[in-house]
Amino acid sequence: MSQEYPNTQLFINGEWRDSISKETLEIINPATEEVIGKVSHARTQDLDIALDAANKAFTDWKNVSAYERSKILRKAGDIVRSRADQIAKLMTLEQGKPLVEAKMETLGAADSIDWYAEEGRRAYGRIIPARAQGVFQYVFKEPVGVVAAFTPWNFPLNQVVKKVAAAFAAGCTAIVKGPEETPASVAELIKAFDEAGMPKGSINLVYGIPAEISSYLIAHPVIRKVTFTGSTAVGKQLAALAGTHMKRATMELGGHSPAIVCEDADVNAAVKILSANKFRNAGQVCISPTRFLVHDSVYDQFVDGFVKQAEALTVGNGLDEGVKMGPLAHDRRLTAIEGFVADAVEKGANVLTGGKRKGNNGYFFEPTVMTNVSNDSRIMNEEPFGPLAPINSFSSIDDVIDEANRLNYGLAAYAYTNSAKTAQDLGQSIESGQVSINHHGLGLVDTPFGGVKDSGYGSEGGPEGLDAYMTTKLVSQTGL
Repeated sequence: MSQEYPNTQLFINGEWRDSISKETLEIINPATEEVIGKVSHARTQDLDIALDAANKAFTDWKNVSAYERSKILRKAGDIVRSRADQIAKLMTLEQGKPLVEAKMETLGAADSIDWYAEEGRRAYGRIIPARAQGVFQYVFKEPVGVVAAFTPWNFPLNQVVKKVAAAFAAGCTAIVKGPEETPASVAELIKAFDEAGMPKGSINLVYGIPAEISSYLIAHPVIRKVTFTGSTAVGKQLAALAGTHMKRATMELGGHSPAIVCEDADVNAAVKILSANKFRNAGQVCISPTRFLVHDSVYDQFVDGFVKQAEALTVGNGLDEGVKMGPLAHDRRLTAIEGFVADAVEKGANVLTGGKRKGNNGYFFEPTVMTNVSNDSRIMNEEPFGPLAPINSFSSIDDVIDEANRLNYGLAAYAYTNSAKTAQDLGQSIESGQVSINHHGLGLVDTPFGGVKDSGYGSEGGPEGLDAYMTTKLVSQTGL
């Protein structure tokens, strides 16, 4: 066990405690493959306690003024910010990303809390002019109730905070099913909310078997809102269960983001920005550019530049100075990425750099660039979630729009062009919840984040993210 890494307990009804069964799961450092700690494993008995606590706390928390809720959230943000170095190190140990990225995520989480602390004070209703004299029509926004939040391992803090900061600002309480692979950094976030003064029972954190916890919580009558970030396959199952029980749901699911580089683009800028975002977090990002579509006239220039960027990356333990890309998060990802490459090569792809595991210790995979990648390849149809860059060419805008829209994903898309008309055409024609043109401008707390088609529904971030945790009530009255 690592002395730097703590064992993680459940947080239920204001107390850090082991599960009733005393079961635990091992935590592995993906850079060393060593067991560094354990996390407590919840069962339904633990969930029952959390459900009762969150339900009772909601009665009080929903009646706390938005102004007072804001002060507590701002304090939580300050606590997270003050512990950024400590939290970031835990995240790197358990998830693998470079320390600088982990610290950016931690500070970003604090900023998200601050933003929702302020946005929650501005959840305005309205008065609707009536059709008859003496009638008054008021619209109120009210918290939806107890929230069940299911979060992944790739951005442990970012994914939790986008859900709970908005929920708490709206007046909801929550049960978070955190990622079993990366529990300690999430626990620090929950600890900050607790120490800031969130009421006992208002925030609960559990870990365990995802299918067991989700099926129990979503069906439970106490839960009124479900929010999930993860794969499309799992998201569809949870959305179906939520629909069966008439639970409101936000689903932030998988993506397969096209990155279009037009003939009039600033190719050097496109190479620099797209490569940095392709290999960030070892490609384990739902909005990572995953299908590079480059105009024939600039194709060779783009490919040459991209290969140089990939080969210049320092891959290693995220705690080591100068490392730009860490390991994949677990051995399952390593196996999956090897499968994507083997399938693409079998179907005719050329591997220009990378393409294999790096070393024999840790879940490292080389930054990989491939060309001549068949549309029949798995990587062109399934979300790769790794450091793989397939680059193909196109000759016309109509063709590239068709390719961008070919898949039933629609989370994010990118385009590079110096033509205002082309930019407008791509922005309007690409079927995606988010399109970023000539820069990487997605995932900010004050902008909506969400997809269309199989990439889910609902938004996190922006006013839409707060609205997702509120119901709308009309009161129409007359004087007696």
